Amino acid sequence: MAKTININGVEHPIDVDENMPLLWFLRDRLEFIGTKFGCGSGLCGACTVHVDGQATRSCIIPISALAGKSITTIEGLSADGDHPLQKAWLEHNVPQCGYCQAGQIMNAASFLATNDKPTDEDIDNAMQGNICRCGTYQRIKKAIKSVAYDLAKEV
Repeated sequence: MAKTININGVEHPIDVDENMPLLWFLRDRLEFIGTKFGCGSGLCGACTVHVDGQATRSCIIPISALAGKSITTIEGLSADGDHPLQKAWLEHNVPQCGYCQAGQIMNAASFLATNDKPTDEDIDNAMQGNICRCGTYQRIKKAIKSVAYDLAKEV
């Protein structure tokens, strides 16, 4: 197992059992509390982070599976909280309780990195499995579409 793990561009020593899920390493060891515990089974999406740019459920991936990988959390998405999706979330009044929002944003960021002109169906398919108990799905879709629209204008 690797002796360090790269999280948000910084190498961190690994001093835990290799079976510890990434979520608990982030929250308990590094105090990156933006990544949330939801279901513990990889089903709800609250714990979504990027592993080498891909949306990944951190509650079910052990530290041992991350050697040589680059992890990005919501804290690492933007140093100032001004990522286009974070701005769009505010502009479209997406959060209510806010619990799932970091996972929603991380999933959307990974999705938009590979599809900057998504259809409604593309967004629905990409975001399926990220559960919002407040039901803000339509606002989430509007926020993602607004960022995709802005990305398309830049090309």
